[in-house]
Amino acid sequence: MIFRNRDDAAHKLAERLEPYRGQHPLVLAIPRGAVPMARIIADALGGEVDVVLVRKLRAPGNPELAIGAMDETGWAYLGEYARQMASEGYIEAEKKTQLEVMRERRASYTPIRPPLDPAGRVVIVVDDGLATGSTMIAALHALRAKNPKKLICAVPVAPPDTLDKVAPYADEVVCLSAPEMFYAVGQFYASFPQVSDEEVVALLATAT
Repeated sequence: MIFRNRDDAAHKLAERLEPYRGQHPLVLAIPRGAVPMARIIADALGGEVDVVLVRKLRAPGNPELAIGAMDETGWAYLGEYARQMASEGYIEAEKKTQLEVMRERRASYTPIRPPLDPAGRVVIVVDDGLATGSTMIAALHALRAKNPKKLICAVPVAPPDTLDKVAPYADEVVCLSAPEMFYAVGQFYASFPQVSDEEVVALLATAT
């Protein structure tokens, strides 16, 4: 399945998530690419939109490859081969770097309010696709600790083995396409531009 763009993927996800219309779900995006998608889904379902901040931990010499991910509390999920690829010293330094990025983004994204509280709510965590699944796992772990009523992972595309890794962290996983031949999320979009911090700030400002 090839999506025209993120908007197309978001509308298709909203159709699959239709059972949650009327339950005022909290739709949380993993920035930055998923923020416009979460806004579309929240509008379609009559919910609220916000961000859940997580960052991938980058492999040494290969910043596009995730060896794990961490949330705003500092909790980190490390992939199966993380310690074979990186030393403990490198991992700790990378965690400090990414924690600082998250602090800066939180100050920029929601400067006049705290994050919306997921306690007791249907929470839908959206990303534009999963590769290793590390950031989604970190996001779900962070949110589970805040006692949502139900925790849902919603993505347009992910490889089957990644969905298997993510599933234990969510109450439900909604994925539109799970191709065996998977190289990168962008290969499943006809148009896949970067989303800027300015766009995220604007979307969150209008949402509030």
